[in-house]
Amino acid sequence: MALPTLPGSAVKLRRVLAQFPPELSLAFAYGSGVFQQAGVAPGFGENNMLDFVFAVDDSVTWHMMNLLKNRSHYSFLKAFGPKQISSVQSYGAGIYYNTLVPCNGRMIKYGVISTDVLIDDLLHWKTLYVAGRLQKPVKILTQNENSKLQAALVSNLKSAVTAAFLMLPESFSEEDLYLQIAGLSYSGDFRMVIGEDKSKVQNIVKPNIPHFQKLYSNILQDCPQVVYKHRQGRLEASIDKSPEGQFSQLMALPRTLQQQITSLVDPPGKNRDVEEILLQVAHDPDCGFVVHQGISRIVRSSSIVQSAKTILTAG
Repeated sequence: MALPTLPGSAVKLRRVLAQFPPELSLAFAYGSGVFQQAGVAPGFGENNMLDFVFAVDDSVTWHMMNLLKNRSHYSFLKAFGPKQISSVQSYGAGIYYNTLVPCNGRMIKYGVISTDVLIDDLLHWKTLYVAGRLQKPVKILTQNENSKLQAALVSNLKSAVTAAFLMLPESFSEEDLYLQIAGLSYSGDFRMVIGEDKSKVQNIVKPNIPHFQKLYSNILQDCPQVVYKHRQGRLEASIDKSPEGQFSQLMALPRTLQQQITSLVDPPGKNRDVEEILLQVAHDPDCGFVVHQGISRIVRSSSIVQSAKTILTAG
């Protein structure tokens, strides 16, 4: 059974989608214009911007078609053509945003990302920019039959659970788990220091527990470390915090996060292999904090470059 989004959102979102070239491997909407957030007035008022991400197989071709259809959406970069726009897109998190775009009487923002770049981020957390967004509830509007993409979407959710387990205590509530997961992509994001609501993560999670349950219930039911009673809405967790248990979880983390943890722990010049370093981290009482620092490094780098790109893309 589909979970409810804000009233009338499905029709409005599909009307917006119809304004764009249809060659999309994945399109989703997210944010307070789609899901209720604590502290945000319900409904589709003028202040609720609609946020979208479009994954495309061929960025140059898609931007070329979109320039023909929606040239006014672009900043001065439109004068340089679709190849240059795609080149700018490739920096930072690999996503190009057109923002403050009037569409069907609403204000929207949409990001365009290459399907291959998205899959890489979902599997390896290279930037955790769009992968982090997809760890939280989104409204999928269209998705093609790309089996690699589908597998990567599931892998991203499993990785989020693994990282959260490493950072949480031995026992925790279901809400604690979702708060930890929702906060992953905000760790190290300088925008959380400058301007963003400090209670943003709680505002996302608390009104949307059923949406998080829909995302993660299958993964939790298959997880040997938790007893997940979906019908009762209860989660009984007993995470293995032994060095062996933590090492197993560290080895299951995405590659980029493992590399960041390695660079944090391994002194320059030692050049030990990743497995040896992760074994050391597994014995560290501050293992969860080291994982958090690794995630913060990934997010900080991509968020700074992505925000700098706004000067060009938003004009």
